[in-house]
Amino acid sequence: MRALITGASSGIGRDIARELDKRGYDLILVSRDKEKLESVKKTLRGKNIEIIPMDLEIAENCKKLHEMTGDIDILINNAGFGVFGNFTETDLDKEISLINTNITAVHILTKLYLKDMVKKNSGHILNVASIAGFMPGPLMEGYYASKAYVVRLTEGIRAELKKAKSKVKLSLLCPGPVNTNFNNVAGVKFNLYSLSSEKVAKYAVDKMLKNKFMIVPGIGIKILRVLAKISPNNITSKLVYLMQERKR
Repeated sequence: MRALITGASSGIGRDIARELDKRGYDLILVSRDKEKLESVKKTLRGKNIEIIPMDLEIAENCKKLHEMTGDIDILINNAGFGVFGNFTETDLDKEISLINTNITAVHILTKLYLKDMVKKNSGHILNVASIAGFMPGPLMEGYYASKAYVVRLTEGIRAELKKAKSKVKLSLLCPGPVNTNFNNVAGVKFNLYSLSSEKVAKYAVDKMLKNKFMIVPGIGIKILRVLAKISPNNITSKLVYLMQERKR
C-alpha cells in the first residue's frame, strides 16, 4: 500500500507520514524543502520511502508529480499556508501563491489521482481543510476562502462518488489551531488553545482508516463548527475579527 503526502516536511504532514509509517505503508513525501524531507525520512522505519522535493504552487509540477508517482492507494493533500493582515495591505504576490498552493494544487492532484482510483474502484483521498473553511475570515480572507473551497470541493466529489456507488473514499480533515510552522509562515500567534500536530495526525489517520468523512479533532472545535453553522455570518465575522486581531 502506497501513500503520497504533500507538505510532508513539517507539522501535520510530517506526523501523518509517521503514523502511516507505523502502519506499514510505503510513502512518497513531497515538499519544497529537500533537507527537511530527508530529516523526516531518517525518523521513519519503512524501507520504501521516496522523497520528492517539488513546489506545488506551480500547476505543471502537480501534473508532473502525478506522472512520476503512478498508482497510489492514499493521497493526503496537506500542503498549504496562510497570510495575515488587512486585505488592502497584504502582499498580492504572496496571496496568489496561497491560492495556487491551497486551491489549485489541491484541485489538480485530487482530480488526477481520483481518476486513477475510480478506474480501479479503490483508494482514499484525505484533503486537509480547516475549521476556517466554515466561516468568514477577516484579516485572513484568502486562507479562510481557500479552505472553504477545499471543503465544498470535497463534499461535492463525495456526493458524485456515492451516487456512482464507487468504493473510492474521501475524508476531510478540519482542525482548529495546531502547533505547526503554519503560524510562522502566516506571521501570527494563536491565543486559542492549540492541539499538537502529533495528536491531530494520529486522530486523522485513525478516523480516515475507518472511512470517516468529516474529521474534526477536539471537542472545542466540534462545538465551534456547530456554532458557525447556526450563527449569522455578520456576527461570526465580528467574532472572528476580534480573535484574529489578538494575533497581532
